[in-house]
Order: sequence, then C-alpha cells, then structure tokens
Amino acid sequence: MCGRFYVDEGTAREIERMIRGVDQQIKNMHTGDICPSRPAGILTCHNRQRNPLEAGSETENPPVFELKEMYWGFPQYQKKGLLINARAETAVERKTFRVSVQNRRCIIPAKHFYEWDNQKNKVTFFSKDRPVLYMAGFYNRFQDEDRFIILTTQANASVKPVHNRMPLILEESELDDWIWDDRFMEYALHKIPPELLREQEYEQQSLFLT
Repeated sequence: MCGRFYVDEGTAREIERMIRGVDQQIKNMHTGDICPSRPAGILTCHNRQRNPLEAGSETENPPVFELKEMYWGFPQYQKKGLLINARAETAVERKTFRVSVQNRRCIIPAKHFYEWDNQKNKVTFFSKDRPVLYMAGFYNRFQDEDRFIILTTQANASVKPVHNRMPLILEESELDDWIWDDRFMEYALHKIPPELLREQEYEQQSLFLT
C-alpha cells in the first residue's frame, strides 16, 4: 500500500519545468509529508479529451495538464476511515472505483513515498535517476471537495522485501497516455513499476535492489 508520501520544492520545480500552464498554481502546492485526509497537488485535466488538430497540422496539440488541490482518500459511507489505495489489478471491476478509473484519472507527483518494515522501521523509496515519482491515481467529488486515491500494484524486487504492495508508478513519457488513452490505461494497470532505491532511517545510506 502507500500511506504517506513526500513533496518538496524540487518536486514543484520539476512540474513547472515539464508541464505548461501550471506556473501560477505551483506557488500554492503543498509540500512536506502528505498523509491521508490531507491536501496535495494533483495533476489532471478538466476535459479528458485531447485537443483537436489545428488547421494544417498533422499532429494533435500537446495536452495541457492542470494542477489541482485535492484531498487524499474517498469516504466510506458505512464505516469510519478513508479509502486511500485501490488495487490496480481489480479497480475497474469494483463498483466504488470503476467510473472514476475510466473517466477521472490523475497523477500524484512526489519526491518519495514511505513504507514500514516488520520491525516498524520507516523505509523511504525514491527513484534512482528521476527527481519525481509520478504515481497513478483517480479522483471523484464528494461534498464539493475533489478527493483522490493512489493505485497500488504488486511490489517489484526493490520494494518486496519491505512490503508486498507499492504505488503504480508511471514513466514521465507515459503521463499523457495515462490521462487520455483508455487502451494505455488497461495496459498500465498491469505494468511492472520501475526499480527504486530505498533508505532506512538506521542505515543512513541508499541501497539499490535488483
């Protein structure tokens, strides 16, 4: 699962660098540890349709993302607590998630995320060569608030020693397709995330697991 992640100013700068149209919103992006029920900066688009072709152009206009503030977790109406994760393998089969996964996909940017091992040591997972992790998710609106969920999948070799689940992480080149391409969505829900580095509090060093 994923129960906490971290956003820093470097995350915001990276989003500003790669995505047009969010420069004014970056200033209000929440930083620090992000926990369930708290707001975070989420990448999405109001109209989940690619821009039409310009006259005389053979290619589509590049899609423009929007950075929105959303709260982490869907409410559970019959019991307390929030739904903060959804299994990528079965999300489209669940009535609670199906429409959101199909029509309201989003991207959760973070510098790293945390898990806790069997000895309750906090473990930080981050990319070997990228300043930002792009976690796949979806959102819905509840009582005038947009709320998001992070998709998780089976842990790969770099995370499995600590936890059997991990966020569904997208490559930077896959972000557009995750939002707009339904066929890619079906593929992505079963993809293996990239290998990550890990750091444990007592180690004070990073280990790359293969």
